Amino acid sequence: MAPATPRGFTLVEVLIAMAITAVVGAMALGAFSRSAAARQTVEEQDERVGGARAALTRMAREVSGAFVSEHYDRARYRDRPTVFKGRDGGERDTLLFATMAHVRGIRDARESDQSVIEYSLDSDPDFPNEYALFRREKVRIDDEPDRGGVRSLLLHHVAGFDVEYWDWQKQEWLRDWSTAPGDRTLLPPRVRMQLSMRMPDGNSRTFETQARVAIIRPLDF
Repeated sequence: MAPATPRGFTLVEVLIAMAITAVVGAMALGAFSRSAAARQTVEEQDERVGGARAALTRMAREVSGAFVSEHYDRARYRDRPTVFKGRDGGERDTLLFATMAHVRGIRDARESDQSVIEYSLDSDPDFPNEYALFRREKVRIDDEPDRGGVRSLLLHHVAGFDVEYWDWQKQEWLRDWSTAPGDRTLLPPRVRMQLSMRMPDGNSRTFETQARVAIIRPLDF
């Protein structure tokens, strides 16, 4: 009996094997893509959470050093140049205040620990249709605290910025606070700040902190 002649794969078998390999490869590629996308989402979420917490920590430190002073050159300034103004803007509040928390960025710079700082929301130049948190600092306190200084973008993907001020007399949180002439003369003992962040999954997450103002009465020296 003659030995059996070896038989190769038929065209149909080759096509079936190629189809199975393609399906398995597509499934593996899809799983890898989903895993990479999930990892990127987690990393972006952690970055935004860390950014929000860092921003709130910085704001709390600077607000804690807020002050107003009756010691100024009355021949030069008509009104007290040091201010504390918190304006309610719905989900886009603005906070402007004089503080003793200034940190010199350059060694031996001719700057004191006093400055004027403003926090506000504005359109994000890098992400259309989104808002960003901006910080403006003016190291020379004068009679135009709402102008000048250096404005920098502090945080992307901000959906809301809300600030409230504790009124110890009424025992309630207020949406506005001002030490401008004709308004209050004292600072709030506590300031509550909230940041709403737009997360990578499309949802919003709110972060909150409170700052205790160390000096609520105007300095007279």
